[in-house]
Amino acid sequence: MSSAAATVRKKKPGNAKAFWLFVGPFLAGLAIFAYLPIGWSLLLSFFNAHNTVTPTEFVGVDNYIDMLSDGAFLQSMGTFTLFALFIVPLTFVLSLALALLVNQIGFARTFFRSVFFLPTACSYVVASLIWKLSIFNGLRYGLANTVLSWFGIEPIAWTVSTDPPWYWLVLVTLRLWLQLGFYMILFIAGLQRIPQHLYEAAWIDGAKPGWQTLRHVTLPQLRATSVSVILLTLIAAYQAFDEFYNVLGSADGYPPFARPPLVYLYYSALGSGGQDFGHGSAGAVILALLIALVTLLQGRLFGFRRGE
Repeated sequence: MSSAAATVRKKKPGNAKAFWLFVGPFLAGLAIFAYLPIGWSLLLSFFNAHNTVTPTEFVGVDNYIDMLSDGAFLQSMGTFTLFALFIVPLTFVLSLALALLVNQIGFARTFFRSVFFLPTACSYVVASLIWKLSIFNGLRYGLANTVLSWFGIEPIAWTVSTDPPWYWLVLVTLRLWLQLGFYMILFIAGLQRIPQHLYEAAWIDGAKPGWQTLRHVTLPQLRATSVSVILLTLIAAYQAFDEFYNVLGSADGYPPFARPPLVYLYYSALGSGGQDFGHGSAGAVILALLIALVTLLQGRLFGFRRGE
C-alpha cells in the first residue's frame, strides 16, 4: 500500500502539468475574450464613454438611471417579453413532441435524429436571409406568397407589415426551425434515462399507454430536463439579435418596431448618432442581471436542483 501511495504521489506533479498544458490555453482565451471584455464593460458603465473606450469622466450610476428611465429600452424589454411568450412554450411543446415521436420510431431512428438536428448547424444569418429573401419575401414570387396565390390571396409584405404584425410569424418560425432539433436531443436523452419498469408498473396499476403514462410517468421523470429546456430557451430569447437584425433591418436602418434589447443596445453603443459605450454597457449589465435573476427564480420555482 505504501509503495502504491508513493507512486501516486510521484505522478501528481506530472498530472498537474498535463492538466495545465491542455486547459491553460482555453482558460487564457476565456479570460482574454470573455472575462476581460465583461469586466471592461462593467467599468465603462460607470463612465461617460462617448466615442472612447478609455473614458475619464466618472458618472456613477447615472447611466443605469438613464437606461431604466429610457422608454425605448423598456419597450425593447416588452419586445423580448412578447417574443418569449411565443418562442418558449412553442419550443418546449414541439421539441418534446418530436422527441417522443423519434424515440418511438423502430427504424431509421438515427436518420430522423440527424434530420431534425441538422438545422442547428446552420448560421442564424444565413437562415435569416433565406427566410427573408426566399420564403417570406414580400413580392409575389416568394414561397409563402406563391402558396397564398394558389388560394387567390394577395401577396403580404411579411417583414414590414405592422397591422397585422406578420413579421412575428417570420421571426418565430425561423427561431423554431433553428433550435427545435437541439432541444429535441435533450429530451431524447432524458427519455432514455427513464427506467422501463416505471412504465410496466404504471400499466399494471391500470394506466393506459398514451396520455396517462405521459402525465404520470414521463413528464415527472423529465422535470430536470424540462426546467433546463425552459431556462435555455428563455436565455436564448433574451439574447435574440441575428434574426431580428437580418430579417427586419434594411439599407434604411432598423424599423422602430420589434427592437429587442440586444438590437437596441447595438444601436446605442455603435449607432450612427455616436458611440455611447457608457449607456450601452449599462444596458448590457442590466440585461445580464435580469437574465441571472430570472434564471435563479425559475430554478427555485421549478426545483432545478431537487432530485427526480
